[in-house]
Amino acid sequence: MSRTIVITGAGAGIGAEAARRFARAGWTLCATDVDKAALDVLRDELGDKHTYARMDVADPVRVGQVLSAFAVAHGGAFDVLLNNAGVAFIDKFEELSLEQHEKVVRVNVNGVLTCTHAAFPYLVRGRAAKVISMCSRAAEYGVPSEAIYSATKFFVRGLTEALNIEWERHGIHVCDIMPNFVDTPMMAAADGDIVDSIGINLTAADVAAAILRAADDRSRVHWKVDTRKNHVFIGLLNRAPRRLHRAAIKRLAGF
Repeated sequence: MSRTIVITGAGAGIGAEAARRFARAGWTLCATDVDKAALDVLRDELGDKHTYARMDVADPVRVGQVLSAFAVAHGGAFDVLLNNAGVAFIDKFEELSLEQHEKVVRVNVNGVLTCTHAAFPYLVRGRAAKVISMCSRAAEYGVPSEAIYSATKFFVRGLTEALNIEWERHGIHVCDIMPNFVDTPMMAAADGDIVDSIGINLTAADVAAAILRAADDRSRVHWKVDTRKNHVFIGLLNRAPRRLHRAAIKRLAGF
């Protein structure tokens, strides 16, 4: 019997690439997205073996319906939840509208909370069950021009670390993926000094490969995905005195 996974935000970018890789590896998918047209394209590529559902991750009623139906179709359980859906707006805090800030929180925080909570009764009956959430290297230090996005990823990191301990007693492993900037549709319109300074050096395939590895590895809480250069730089930065750390972030972000 193939293993089962629910993927949110599967219509494009990292989510679509993850769906392809899990499908090639023999998994059975429930691919969800708010964009039905994107899911139709994915269905044409991956075939009707899998489930495709239009779903707003922050709508508890719809999330409950989709996850329940997928679980019932597979013996009352599924094995992995991939919290991938996310949005980002990069600009100075006051230049973004309140509606933009609220959208980031709604998807990146409420969506992860809603899906993780709804998935629990099905994961607890799954095989080597796991929650994998998309986090970010922006969860290591608050990033100027990404204030709300960064804050939402701190939420993901905190939730991951707490549930990694709490849900161990249920046999559910909880981890997150922490990439730097990734070449995806979400980042296509990204601008600003911080993006220019660090660069967009990762592809969706790079991150999806890490997600697939994480699905079979229970040894890590955080999977940091980055270039070797950035791994070294951020590692040194995280060990630097706070004043130096702050000054470096300030310069990178153009403040």
